[in-house]
Amino acid sequence: MPAQRIADLLRTAATRIGGETPRLDAEVLLAHHLGCTRGDLLLHPDRAVDGESFQALVDRRAAGEPIAHITGRREFWSLDLAVTPDVLIPRPDSETLIEVALRLCAQPPARILDLGTGSGALLLAALHEYPAATGLGIDASPAALAVATENARRTGLAQRAQFQSGNWGEGLAERFDLILCNPPYIAEDEPLSPEVRAHEPATALFAGADGLDDYRRILPQLPGLLAPGGLAVLEIGWQQGRAVSALAAEQGFLAEVHPDLAGRDRCVSLRLSCGGTE
Repeated sequence: MPAQRIADLLRTAATRIGGETPRLDAEVLLAHHLGCTRGDLLLHPDRAVDGESFQALVDRRAAGEPIAHITGRREFWSLDLAVTPDVLIPRPDSETLIEVALRLCAQPPARILDLGTGSGALLLAALHEYPAATGLGIDASPAALAVATENARRTGLAQRAQFQSGNWGEGLAERFDLILCNPPYIAEDEPLSPEVRAHEPATALFAGADGLDDYRRILPQLPGLLAPGGLAVLEIGWQQGRAVSALAAEQGFLAEVHPDLAGRDRCVSLRLSCGGTE
C-alpha cells in the first residue's frame, strides 16, 4: 500500500470505524500507531505515512474491540495506565469517586483500601493525590493483580501501593482511613453494548439478578475495616442510589449519593453513624 496523507487516513478510518466517536477513535489509533500525540496529527495533516499496518488496528476497532485493548493503555486521573482484557477499562465517570473523597475527607488519609482494584486505577489515583499515604488493593483475579502491580510501577507509586489476592475485605484485620470500591453492579439481564459484553470481564460487570449481590457481601465487612472517622466511597449504577443506601443503613452507615458530571448518580459515600459499630 502506498504512503498516504494523515488527513486521508483519518477520514477513511473514521468511515470504516463508525459508531459514536469515529473520528476520535481514528485519531487515537493513528497517534498510537505512529508513537505521537493527537496534536501532532492535526498539526501535520499532509505528512505521508505507511497506512498498511494501521489498517489492521482500524479493522479491530471496526469489529468492536475497545480502543484501550488495542492500544493497551488508558488515561485515568491524568495517570497513564496499562489495560488488558483481564480488567475493567477505567472510565472517566469513576473519577467521581476520587473527587468525592477529596471533598469529604476531613484530613488526608494515611491508609487507603481499594476493594476489587482491577487495574489499580482508584488506588493509584488516590495515592497520587495523597503523597503521604500508602494503600492496599485487593482483587480475586491474579491477572488483574499483575496489571495493577505494573501500573503502580509505571506511575512511580510502587513503593506506596501493595496488592494482594482476596475476597473483598474478608480476612483483613487492618482499618483504613479511606476505602474505595467499584464493584460489579450490573443485573444479569441488563442490556449492554456488544463491545462491553464481548470484551470486558464478566466477573467485573455482573452482580446477580438485581445487580446488588456484591454490595450485600461488601457492606457488612466495611464497619470492621473503617478507622474511626473514616470514609468509604462505592461506585453504583445510576438507579441504585436508594437501594445501596438502604443496605448501608442496615450496617449503621450514613449514606450520601453523588452524581457524576452528566448528573447521573455515580457513587455513594458512607460514614458510620454515631450508633454504628466501630
